[in-house]
Amino acid sequence: MLPLPAAEREPAEIGRWLPSGRSLLIGFLIAALAGGAYLVARKTSVFAVREVRVEGAPPRVASSIRDALRPLVGSSLVAFDHAAAERRLGAIPAVASASFDRAFPHTLKVSVRLEPAVAVLRQGSSAWLVSSGARVLAALTARPYPPLPRIWVPRSLDLTVGERLGGQVAPPVEAAGSLARSPLADRVAAVRTEQDEIALVLRSGVEVRLGDLTNLGLKLAIAARVLKLAPGSAYVDVSVPLRSVAGNNPQVGSRG
Repeated sequence: MLPLPAAEREPAEIGRWLPSGRSLLIGFLIAALAGGAYLVARKTSVFAVREVRVEGAPPRVASSIRDALRPLVGSSLVAFDHAAAERRLGAIPAVASASFDRAFPHTLKVSVRLEPAVAVLRQGSSAWLVSSGARVLAALTARPYPPLPRIWVPRSLDLTVGERLGGQVAPPVEAAGSLARSPLADRVAAVRTEQDEIALVLRSGVEVRLGDLTNLGLKLAIAARVLKLAPGSAYVDVSVPLRSVAGNNPQVGSRG
């Protein structure tokens, strides 16, 4: 018998790889059952949130987070809305960001990254904590205040907890935020601005003039080095890093 031409053999070979009607029916049934189970899980209390577990936050902040997410208790983990939960936590000043993990059957885990406090804003006799992102974290009502650099702000400035500050307050706050990574981290008593130029006042009384915020890390490193080489100086000016100077007359410096 002569072999069939290749064109006549192809339909039979392709047919062997196609699913049978029974396989298709079983597949559709499985998909339908899975979809039904998903809908049931969304609408019933089988996977309802019963506990909100907070990681990465101190007790006071963790309590605020649980309070903010309390409306989610009783809702289904399957239908959990990440965006809605993030919006709820956005009202808590101390929380910089959060991630969520659905620990079935009944636990919502929340891992948070906090806004680091970098300075104390002073306005008359009042004080506030401010973060590296220039967000007002809390009003301080009891002394002693945290051992962070002080930044004095005008009485006309309206300070609201949760607000992110801009304008003339933002540059000294940014400078304070950079101190945590510098050799001067524990030596700064205050950060001030004058004619758009920033200066640090050390606890020893020495003034470190930074100029603007460019090359801030380099300026801080050079200032620490100059302070070692010129003990007893009244000021160190690193506003132009390659022409840094130190002196005993605080009225004299490269800023002219």
